[in-house]
Amino acid sequence: MALDPSNLSDAVIGFLTERHLATLTTLRSDGSPHVVAVGFTWDDDTRVARIITWAASQKAVNVARGGTRAVVCQVDGGRWLALEGPARLATDPESCREGVRHYSARYSEPAHREDRAVIEIAVDRVLGRA
Repeated sequence: MALDPSNLSDAVIGFLTERHLATLTTLRSDGSPHVVAVGFTWDDDTRVARIITWAASQKAVNVARGGTRAVVCQVDGGRWLALEGPARLATDPESCREGVRHYSARYSEPAHREDRAVIEIAVDRVLGRA
């Protein structure tokens, strides 16, 4: 079921704040999917899903090529949500601090990394049932 990312229900927002892991799908240079387990956060005000990572990870490399879309998908029994949109890799200190701040609120404080990066998905499509 398609949902409006600008008007998600309280049930959907609640599901996006519960502590669950998800999968992130990005595309390799040959177009094949790269799927990995991740923690992610949802910012309802900006409609951005964030995944903290490090700059040399395959997911970061895939997104850094530019012009790509990504999907983060969370599943819990019959509840599931897929958040999709254009992705960008941010490595600037402010974006990284923001990514870590959101991650820490949902999961726990991550270890410090000098090569921290954040994948930001500007969500324009939400599919699922929560």
